[in-house]
Amino acid sequence: MGKGGESSFLSTVVKAVQPAAPKEWKSSYNPLDPNVKLPTKSQVKNSIPKHCFERSAIKGMGYVLRDTIMAAALVYVTHQMVSTECPSLFSLEFIYWFAVWNNYAFWMGTILTGHWVLAHECGHGAFSDNQTFNDCVGFIIHQAQLVPYFAWQYTHAKHHRRTNHLTDGESHVPSTGIENGLGPNDERLSFYALLHEEIGDEFFAVWQIWSHCVIGWPLYLMGLASTGRVGYDGELLEDGEIIDHFRPSSKMFTEKVRGKILISSLTEIGVLALLFKLSIDYGFLTVALWYTGPYMWTNFWLVLYTWLQHSDPSVPQYGPDEWTFVKGALTTIDRPYGIFCFFHHKIGSTHVAHHFFHEIPFYNGDEATLALKNFLGPLYNYDPTPWYMACWKVAKKCHYVEDIKGVQYYKSMEDVPLTKKQKKE
Repeated sequence: MGKGGESSFLSTVVKAVQPAAPKEWKSSYNPLDPNVKLPTKSQVKNSIPKHCFERSAIKGMGYVLRDTIMAAALVYVTHQMVSTECPSLFSLEFIYWFAVWNNYAFWMGTILTGHWVLAHECGHGAFSDNQTFNDCVGFIIHQAQLVPYFAWQYTHAKHHRRTNHLTDGESHVPSTGIENGLGPNDERLSFYALLHEEIGDEFFAVWQIWSHCVIGWPLYLMGLASTGRVGYDGELLEDGEIIDHFRPSSKMFTEKVRGKILISSLTEIGVLALLFKLSIDYGFLTVALWYTGPYMWTNFWLVLYTWLQHSDPSVPQYGPDEWTFVKGALTTIDRPYGIFCFFHHKIGSTHVAHHFFHEIPFYNGDEATLALKNFLGPLYNYDPTPWYMACWKVAKKCHYVEDIKGVQYYKSMEDVPLTKKQKKE
């Protein structure tokens, strides 16, 4: 079978197994409509009951305890069911061993994402009224999960201040067509564009999901993907300049916070050293089974949420000439996550309220969201599409924007004309 035949066969297989898409959701807000009147931030805040802003350290710690009990129970059950010694690959025992450890990795990663969200609340000041207490709890949880707490606290706050800002945004900032290898006349000039042409629409979407949800988080922390275009001084970065979460001198951080950044980075080195020592003492496979598997699934969830919360072909991205805080917050999309809302403290289904007012604790998110929905009307974004179908849609449709000025919408590599070479195949 020739190359063209193989490509056609593989595309058919992928299309057969991918989920059937329901009627496609589209945001009803058009920022270019002159008749749309946006509320002020204070008007939005006044629509939410005041008690939704009340925080309780006791409630917060109660949820930490709840999640920790679930994690401990899963560790106990798994320990009773299977050992870390790998049986013969060609045996029924291996199938059982493999299934149990993968089940543990998924559910432990899911549970620990709940811890991750609680630490995220600490960083926002939504955990309790005492920020020192918040930072102590958040620091312990996040650093244990290989998250540099103070560094991410700082950059995530910027993500909230500049949501869907094309130059000063942070996390999942869209690339332009030129940055993704498209020439002025849609020529395919470099890796990203050429990869899409080579492997086709469906496999490119698979690659998008893999690159975001498997390696995206560590790449982002290292400053190699999805970071903003400007440093703390407001100046555009030079080509090839890296802004990471580990160097106190990184252009992400002002001089005022560099001491905290150093503490985060040194502690992270300590956690990695501990994991290495445990690997030497008990075996690398043992640490991989108990820690690395859940760690990968936690990364999957946190990247998936952030990706889907602000990405859709019908949701705008703004250049500095168009962006305002309210416009940015209104690009947030609430979605249904089923049972995972319980484990993840509704981080994906009440995220519009969270982006307007991050100090609202998650357990008041439903009431705040209902108030916002009633107040904002068609300005409120809720996509009922199941999260896995929404992920596939975003992976296929949200690839680049044309410019970093004005009002931009995601475009898809599917709509870029193929070269003569690809057409022949």
